[in-house]
Amino acid sequence: MRIAVTGGGSGGHIFPALAVALHLQQEGHEVHYVGAEGGMETRIVPPSGVPFHALPAGKYNRRTLQPREAYKALAGLWAAGRLLKELAPQAILTTGGFAGFPIAFVGERRGVPVVVLEQNATLGLANRWLAPRAARLSLAMEAELPSALRAKAVVTGMPVREVRVPRDEARRALGLDPDLPVLLVLGGSQGSLALNQTLPELLRPWLSGWQVLHQTGERGFEAMRERTRGWSGYHVRAFVDAPQAWSAADAAVTRAGATTLAEAAFHAKPLLLVPLPATVDGGAQERNAAYYVARRAAYVAPQDDPAALADRLEALLADEASQARLSRHIGELSPAGATERLARLLLEVAR
Repeated sequence: MRIAVTGGGSGGHIFPALAVALHLQQEGHEVHYVGAEGGMETRIVPPSGVPFHALPAGKYNRRTLQPREAYKALAGLWAAGRLLKELAPQAILTTGGFAGFPIAFVGERRGVPVVVLEQNATLGLANRWLAPRAARLSLAMEAELPSALRAKAVVTGMPVREVRVPRDEARRALGLDPDLPVLLVLGGSQGSLALNQTLPELLRPWLSGWQVLHQTGERGFEAMRERTRGWSGYHVRAFVDAPQAWSAADAAVTRAGATTLAEAAFHAKPLLLVPLPATVDGGAQERNAAYYVARRAAYVAPQDDPAALADRLEALLADEASQARLSRHIGELSPAGATERLARLLLEVAR
């Protein structure tokens, strides 16, 4: 079959789409990835070997009207129409974000069955616009849905790289002490300036019994390396290989993006979640965090309350019984097999 997958702007949109694309490609199907001009996906997808096509894609700003972005959005729809005619896919998967909107929107209106993957506990804006006409709605976790959408929705889980590395091997590869427990700090695919600024001083007192592996993102790497120079046990990386880092870790402090949560669940690692403020993402990460906390699978603290962060760090790092409990409950949310389930769903609607 010929399938188009689309989504971009962040790792949370790109990596699940790419995982499904590679799975389908390995099964012998023809797969094309459609992303946004200038997006992260233009760097990440082409080396994978999946044919890549870039379209203009305007971004919606919740606070200000931006005519230039509206023009790009219209140009993207026009370009998507031409590309759709060229590719003639039998189905389209969109993992959300405005990079994934043009080809899915045009496809729906030309009768191509579309599967929408929603990673979060509530539908994102682009997915809300696409869901009513979609053939099926794939959910990474149980989500709040209008009654009209429930009949077409199925929980498939969030596609992640289902790779586990032996712990000692992962620690050697990352230059970590094989005997000290490891706390992983992740701020999403591009790092988090807020976590970079707040966490080092809070974690420094714990370095006698723990070592820290902190992914800063490219933009925060040099400043963090200088700040922690000479700190024994504080390991700073601009970027880490996810399966390797999760395999090395005993616990983690992270944002509450869907991909991060799914990876933590697959590896059954106890978490302290520091979600993005609602003013940044409309509350998506706060709702994701609440979903995991309600299932006793994580702790949560706001990024702008150092006292609460310190308190939750102590609860996570000082209590082995709490670590075991969190690990058990988050493991029950593992997305193992999600890539194959979503690929099967996509092929079903294509047929």
